[in-house]
Amino acid sequence: MNAHDATSPGSTLLSPRGWLVWGAAIVTWGLLLFSYRHLTVLAEGDWEPFQPTLIDEMIGGLAFGLLYFPLRALVRRFPLQRLNWRRRAPLYVAAVLLVAPAATSFMWASRSLLYPLAGLGRYDYGIMPLRYFMEFPMQLIGFSVMVFVLHAVDHYRDAQERRVRAADIERALAQAQVRSLRLQLQPHFLFNALNTISSTLYRDPAAADEMIEQLSQLLRTSLRTTQTDEVPLGTELEALEQYLALMRARFGERLCVNVAVEQGLEQTLVPSMVLQPLVENAVRHGGVTVNGRGTVDVRARRDREHLVLEVQDDGPGSSERVTPQPGIGLSATAERLALLYGEQQRFEAGNAPAGGFLVKIVLPLRTPGSDVLGSANPESRVPLRSSEAGGGSPEI
Repeated sequence: MNAHDATSPGSTLLSPRGWLVWGAAIVTWGLLLFSYRHLTVLAEGDWEPFQPTLIDEMIGGLAFGLLYFPLRALVRRFPLQRLNWRRRAPLYVAAVLLVAPAATSFMWASRSLLYPLAGLGRYDYGIMPLRYFMEFPMQLIGFSVMVFVLHAVDHYRDAQERRVRAADIERALAQAQVRSLRLQLQPHFLFNALNTISSTLYRDPAAADEMIEQLSQLLRTSLRTTQTDEVPLGTELEALEQYLALMRARFGERLCVNVAVEQGLEQTLVPSMVLQPLVENAVRHGGVTVNGRGTVDVRARRDREHLVLEVQDDGPGSSERVTPQPGIGLSATAERLALLYGEQQRFEAGNAPAGGFLVKIVLPLRTPGSDVLGSANPESRVPLRSSEAGGGSPEI
């Protein structure tokens, strides 16, 4: 059966707006036919009262309009399709052979009732058997046009519903992929953090104890945002500070992290837990790990209608001669951004001009309550670029 079952809401009754459209269509059709017939008489230099012609054409329009209901039920329940039209065509032939005489009988009965009420005397429809044959060609044309239009409307509605369902499925799959990427990042970070604590435990038990406390706070923050794709930048910076406390407990004064955020961006939406893997990557491959002392710069600024996030370390950068194997941190972040924002984001990773390694993220500038993901103005969209630059990026 067709998706628009005959028992579905609205399949047999019109909505209030539908009744208005239906009535307006009947009146308009009747008036157009009346104007054509009456003006034809006047154009030929004759004259006749307009009332009989007006009644005839308005009743004719009403009869045509009443055909809508049985034909709509027929099309909804037995639509003509490529695989069944031969089997169902006789049903439509039988339908037209039934509704055409019924429409002619309706016109005769209605006019016979209205003519005396309008003071026009008795209505004479002529020889009735011939009238049925005379009216049949026009009724067949009207029947065919209405069946075609109903099929076209249902086909358009079905296509729209399929597009909506496809979009819903695509959105659900994208959200599932985002959740999957977050699940990849969380145990990966946890393993790294536990290895860090393990390597510090015997050398500096006090620092290891402090790191465990910071790790527990960071995990609680991560769990709070598990079901949220985006959080305000201020919330994201709080989570980053918990991670940095973990790193400070490990490296002490050997690690310097500078966080510079342009004023007024605290409520700007960013993907939850997006900065932590970038800073972790900078720590693992930056100067503090390679040289024993290093600096990581975290910057957030506005660039017209975009938010720019940058994480830069002072390490050796990536070698142009060796392309490292993809890891989880940067590659998962890039994929997650692409799923969330499509072509409205940009992710760049490569050697910084002044040395070190730089990761740059450009996102649409949005706040809570603004447009949904992926709905920014087309003019503000940023082309998607590869996450590899300068021969590849070191990844965690």
